[in-house]
Amino acid sequence: MTFNIHFIPHPKMQNFKFVLLGLLICILPGLNPLTAQVRTRVMHLDLENVINIAKEQSPQAILAQHRFRASYWQHRAYRAEFLPSLNLQGTLPNFRRDIEPYTLPDGTQRFIERNVINSLARLSLNQSVGLTGGQIFMSSELERIDNIDADEHSYRTIPVNIGFTQSLSGYNAFRWQRRIEPLRFEEAKRTYVSSIENVSLMAVNRFFDLALAQVNLEIAQLNYANTDTLYRIAQGRYNIGTIPENQLLQMELGFLNAETALNEASLDLEVRKFRLRSFLGYNETIDIELIIDPDVPEFRLDLARALEEALNNNPEIIQYERQLIEADRDVARARSERGFNADLFASYGLSASDPEIAHAYRDPQVAQRLRIGLNIPIMDWGLGRGRYRMAQSSQEVVRTQVEQAWIDFEQNVYLEVMQFNMQYDQLAIALKADAIARQRFEVTRERFLIGRIDVRDLNDAIREQDIARRSYISALRTYWQNYYNLRRLTLFDFRRDMPLTEDFDDLM
Repeated sequence: MTFNIHFIPHPKMQNFKFVLLGLLICILPGLNPLTAQVRTRVMHLDLENVINIAKEQSPQAILAQHRFRASYWQHRAYRAEFLPSLNLQGTLPNFRRDIEPYTLPDGTQRFIERNVINSLARLSLNQSVGLTGGQIFMSSELERIDNIDADEHSYRTIPVNIGFTQSLSGYNAFRWQRRIEPLRFEEAKRTYVSSIENVSLMAVNRFFDLALAQVNLEIAQLNYANTDTLYRIAQGRYNIGTIPENQLLQMELGFLNAETALNEASLDLEVRKFRLRSFLGYNETIDIELIIDPDVPEFRLDLARALEEALNNNPEIIQYERQLIEADRDVARARSERGFNADLFASYGLSASDPEIAHAYRDPQVAQRLRIGLNIPIMDWGLGRGRYRMAQSSQEVVRTQVEQAWIDFEQNVYLEVMQFNMQYDQLAIALKADAIARQRFEVTRERFLIGRIDVRDLNDAIREQDIARRSYISALRTYWQNYYNLRRLTLFDFRRDMPLTEDFDDLM
């Protein structure tokens, strides 16, 4: 609220002190508590404006972006597992002081104290093999050992070493990842689009919460003005004896109720404004006034088309497929762990040692390693078999749940399409009922003013007008709720006949 204060000096300057004080208040508004109040900016928004703002800056939209980014980097981490990785490892230094057994040249042993410093540097290149689930590597090492007691040192080098590790259990984790992770990422992308549509649906609800509060305030203001006028007319008629006292008291009660309703509607309006501002990410410096557009697109949805788009686009469908594959993976892993397990490790390289680092790379000798590790359960008391049976049971549970969820999903799409196709007619009926109720009130009001009907008929007309107006807003709200809920289910824009998508590169 802004206060404009104008000071007009007296011609004889008798009030000079007051003029000077007024000028100081105008020049230094911070000294004036009235002008120091927070200034607000009024924004007139329709439904489309509210939805667009919510998609851009609402906390829910921002959270959806961060959730997608987490999924994106998880997918990047999965892809990085199949790319070569270059690693540098080092131990600088490793000091060890201990008493160890020592063998003399004549074969006898005794304990001696040793002070040794060991330093190691290893450069390795690793590559996962998705076809077999193993890993190949190539490395190069340089190691130095310092014997502090003898004041000597030595170098050991492995110029090149090539090796391979492979599990022989039959379970290939990389193969399952290749099937699951792309589905997971595609599910994340569609989940983000669905989340944005869910933000649109939330925006519709917040919009019509405030829209209904605005309508309730308009109704309350109109009823207050009407009941005030009618109460004054009733007082005049009572004074001349044309109406009984009970009708006057009824009019007075209606006037008091209208005043109470006006106060409640004003408070509810502020509450709804606060909630919408919070949802859109605005503070108290923004005041919102909504524009209710009665025009809605008139079209009917084909059930088969809507179901086809939902099955092609909805993230829940991918989630069902992913859950089935994960259940198969768990069964395969449990099967591989219940019996014979073996790991293969093989390497081939060159190695040399010398007190001088330059000589440590001369004439390296062949170094070979081969290891096959076995794990054969002799007696595990049915542990492996139990895990396998549990995995199978979980697989059947997942299949049953997915089948039921699939049926429920299709049924939900069917009901949403039926409700949307019917809602346009319901909205047209509500709009016509609103116009009729307004016209009936005007006719009833005029008849009351000329004394042709009593106050009960007038109150009925007022109540029916209010109900019709609220019913129209409710029908309009249900229409847009159904529309955006269908967009969320199908991820398809039926008005533009195109699938819903986002520029995922901009999100990163």
